Amino acid sequence: MKTIDIRTTQNVVIEYELAPLRERIFAFFIDLVILGALYFFLFLTLLNALARGFEESPLLGVALSFMMICGFMVYHLLSEVLADGQSWGKKAMGIKVVRLDGQEPGLSDYLLRAVFHVVDTLFSVGILGSLLISSSEKNQRLGDMTANTTVIRVRHNLRFRLEDILNINTLENYEPQYPMVRQLSEEDMLLIKNIVSRYRTYHNNAHQQVVDQLVTRLTSVLGLREEPRDKINFLRTLIRDYIVITR
Repeated sequence: MKTIDIRTTQNVVIEYELAPLRERIFAFFIDLVILGALYFFLFLTLLNALARGFEESPLLGVALSFMMICGFMVYHLLSEVLADGQSWGKKAMGIKVVRLDGQEPGLSDYLLRAVFHVVDTLFSVGILGSLLISSSEKNQRLGDMTANTTVIRVRHNLRFRLEDILNINTLENYEPQYPMVRQLSEEDMLLIKNIVSRYRTYHNNAHQQVVDQLVTRLTSVLGLREEPRDKINFLRTLIRDYIVITR
């Protein structure tokens, strides 16, 4: 799974999973079905009125095509603006539009994405958008490139089991095992979280070495007598302790 690092406005670097092409295609088709239903139920009367008014006119087909394209753009613009970067299709697939500079996408960003959607998907039958998303480093189509955006996954893997979360609801029923973890910063904990996530996703020798080096360094920084044997569980415990102590 491809990932991307985005630096937030608070100068914190967060790793996100890029939405794969498959999920973006599914989201688009869900939006297309919804848009088709809207056309049928909301604009059927208007289209019939136009057809009667232009029944002798060669402009009828042009007028209808123009309305369809405008409706397509307006749907994507409004749905992403009103739902914070998630059209109904994107919401169903658990993906979202974000800016690469860490700021919140604005109206102009969503407008650029909607306008270029016509080129990326309609005029090219989705071929251009699919090729760009699958071949670009940050999974961007033309609309993303012009608006400096991309699409990420917002469905995260659970960091702990349900019973783990229930057990740390209060300080009274959970005692941190490593209280000295308070000396670490939020950026340190994000780094630990990302390393654990990468290790669980790509379980190979290279990531094992990174985990080993991290645990060795933390053992020294925290003043522990010896390195824990279960290194991944140790890192997860540090994250849990930090949440309880600093919340």
